[in-house]
Amino acid sequence: MNILHIDAGITGDASVSRLLTAEILAAQIAQNPDASVVHRDLAAAPLDHLTGAHLGGTAAADDLAAGQAALQEFMAADLAIIGAPMYNFTIPSQLKAWIDRLAVAGVTFRYTENGSEGLAGAKKIIVASSRGGFYSEGTAGAALDHQEAYLRSVFGFFGITDVSVIRAEGVAMGPEARDTAIEQARGLIATIAA
Repeated sequence: MNILHIDAGITGDASVSRLLTAEILAAQIAQNPDASVVHRDLAAAPLDHLTGAHLGGTAAADDLAAGQAALQEFMAADLAIIGAPMYNFTIPSQLKAWIDRLAVAGVTFRYTENGSEGLAGAKKIIVASSRGGFYSEGTAGAALDHQEAYLRSVFGFFGITDVSVIRAEGVAMGPEARDTAIEQARGLIATIAA
């Protein structure tokens, strides 16, 4: 099994999404001790944002190579564990830049006479979602969720239907709320690992 471990949280040791991706990874390794793991820290080593030169194939060689490396890691993975904190109602720009490098026609999707078709469907995605407030379905802030909804949409566009979300919500509402959210997320990690 090939596991791709993506972190995008910019708050270092204070990052709840990083805590959760590490625990998800540990649970998966316990089930698959021979798994191969590739870790990409998008906060420590961000990919450049897309430019016209990149799309036209005329960007600097190192930029094109970085995008190809990210795409190859993703395509080789059986499982991707993705840390996705919510910043300003969406994902970090570093995570968006990574996703932009994955959205390659003919590799992760293609257009047909019947519309788009995802080409990367034989994968599982586990998203470690952290949110300072409450934005899940049924909450007053649900309309502001451009994080989990976006991730489900883009991976669905790539043909990936096996997407699980481990959510820690309300982590900025005080220490007790943070601890409760993390414990609830840990319960979900145990369920997925079972």
